[in-house]
Amino acid sequence: MERRVGEMFARAGHTYAPNPDVVPNSKLALRVTELARDRGLHDPVHERLMDAYWAEGKNIGEPDELRTLAAEAGLDDIESALADEAYADRIAASTSEAQSIGINGIPAFLLDGRLLVLGAQPEAVFERAFAQLAEKE
Repeated sequence: MERRVGEMFARAGHTYAPNPDVVPNSKLALRVTELARDRGLHDPVHERLMDAYWAEGKNIGEPDELRTLAAEAGLDDIESALADEAYADRIAASTSEAQSIGINGIPAFLLDGRLLVLGAQPEAVFERAFAQLAEKE
């Protein structure tokens, strides 16, 4: 499976080199991305954290690592995200909402609010899904 995932990453122009010894608890990283969302920096912070984990094998569950990675993406002060339970509550609410519509893993894609595609799927699956949505309009 790891080889297949690596090939999928390569086809998309990405590097797949996670560190098998690093299995981060991503709760703090999720809090940081919510802080970044509040400050209009969600996309660059999210991209930096994903690259750090998937391509560089970094532990995105470690506060010091998160401080460095967030700063690299333009988000300098993340202390409120590390300490503030409001971000944890927001993540819990989002997780609950996702579970209520059948999302039980990642990645998951809710297309047009009507069709759920679970897991890392080949391009053909998404093409069929979009065709199915077009037929129902």
